Amino acid sequence: MALNSVNTNVGAMVALQNLQVTNSELQTVQSRINTGKKVASAKDNGAVWAIAQGQRSEIGALNAVTDSLQRGQSATDVAVAAGESVSDLLLQLKEKALAATDETLSSSARDALNEDFKSIRDQIGTVIENAEFNGVNLLDGSITGGFKALANVSGDTIDVGAEDMSLSGSVVSLGASQEIDTKSKATSALSDIDDSIDQVSASLARLGTGSKSLATHMTFVGKLQDTLEAGVGNLVDADLAKESARLQALQTKQQLGVQALSIANSSTSMLLGLFR
Repeated sequence: MALNSVNTNVGAMVALQNLQVTNSELQTVQSRINTGKKVASAKDNGAVWAIAQGQRSEIGALNAVTDSLQRGQSATDVAVAAGESVSDLLLQLKEKALAATDETLSSSARDALNEDFKSIRDQIGTVIENAEFNGVNLLDGSITGGFKALANVSGDTIDVGAEDMSLSGSVVSLGASQEIDTKSKATSALSDIDDSIDQVSASLARLGTGSKSLATHMTFVGKLQDTLEAGVGNLVDADLAKESARLQALQTKQQLGVQALSIANSSTSMLLGLFR
């Protein structure tokens, strides 16, 4: 049987302990509702928080991979656009060179064709010079080995080879000073142009494949990031519907605890009735 004492109120002590437990649980639920997370710091769940932090670092690193892939794709797309322009210019040059092989041309007509030829030839140099994105030019021979875009957080790369389409380069065999002012020069230029057209077409095919590879991998990286973020959410995010229901229950429990403590505290005053 419990001791009736004004010094020690066991009922009040038990009610207070229960109320403190309820208040602690209520504070936890309110924190989850405020932050939207069931694991907001290491003290909530050290193991889960550490796992989540590791995945967050992976997601952050993948942002750098995405940026590198985007730069690579942009540089490659610029190169493809410039290469297509070079191909179109070579077709025009072929027309001029073929016309200049006609032995019946007058001197004035040949000179006119030669001037057109030189103007179009020089446009190739201008196009190549301006085929640059963020300091990267895949067509002027300035980059050895091509563009290396990050493929993963380990530092592996996806390489897109450079194609030197500058005049007298490895792709365009047409010389920077080549002319068609004579039939023999026109015949020689026609052969060089045919070779250049074939080489430029092959280069464009490689660049197009490289751009597609970067785009495909960038799509994969985006999906990977989404999956990792969903995984982190599963680990640390709070179920707000469940927490809302729990909040209502704990608030009711808190009110009952306060009433229970009030009743327990008033029990000692009942002892006064024994002395009347």
